[in-house]
Amino acid sequence: MYICIVENILELVSVWGIILIGFALIIVAYFGSLLPALPGVPLAAIPIFLVHFTLPIEEKYSWFTLSMVIILTLAISVVDYILPIWGTKKYGGSKEGIRGSTVGLIVGALISFFTGGIGLIALFAGPFVGAYIGEKYYAQASNEVALRSAWGSLIGFLAGTIGKFVVVSIFLLIFLWGIFKYF
Repeated sequence: MYICIVENILELVSVWGIILIGFALIIVAYFGSLLPALPGVPLAAIPIFLVHFTLPIEEKYSWFTLSMVIILTLAISVVDYILPIWGTKKYGGSKEGIRGSTVGLIVGALISFFTGGIGLIALFAGPFVGAYIGEKYYAQASNEVALRSAWGSLIGFLAGTIGKFVVVSIFLLIFLWGIFKYF
C-alpha cells in the first residue's frame, strides 16, 4: 500500500517537482521565521519528509535524523511562543504588557504585510510598542517599567526569530544532503 502511494506521487509530480516543492516550502519557511502568521519551521520540515518518503534513494535519512527534525520542530515552536512572554516577564512586565506585545506583534506583521519600505521596521517595533502601551496605559506602570518590559519583549521576539532562522537553515542543509544523495 505504502509503496503504491509513493509510486503514484512520483508519477504525478516527478523527482524535479518534489525538489521544487521542497525549495518553495523552505523559501516560505524563511518568511515564516519572520512573520508570525506563517509556521516557518514546520514548513521547512516537510521537504525533508518528502525526500525521505518519496524519492527512490537507497540511503535515506536515518531515523535519528528524522526524530531530531521532529524534536527541533516541536521545540522551536514551543520556545518561539514562550520567549516573548518570558522576555516581557523577565524585564518586569505584567499580563497587560504581554497582551500588548502580542497585539503589537500582530499589528506589526499586518503593517509589514501591507506596506513596502516601513514593513520590517513595523514588524520589529510592533512587540516593543505593544508591550510599552500595555504597561504604560493599561497596567498604569511607570515609564521606566514600561520601557523595560518593551525591551524584554523585543529581545524575546528577536531571540525567537533568530532561533527559527537557525533551525530553518539546518533543515535546508538536511534537505540538500538528501537531494545530493539522490544524484
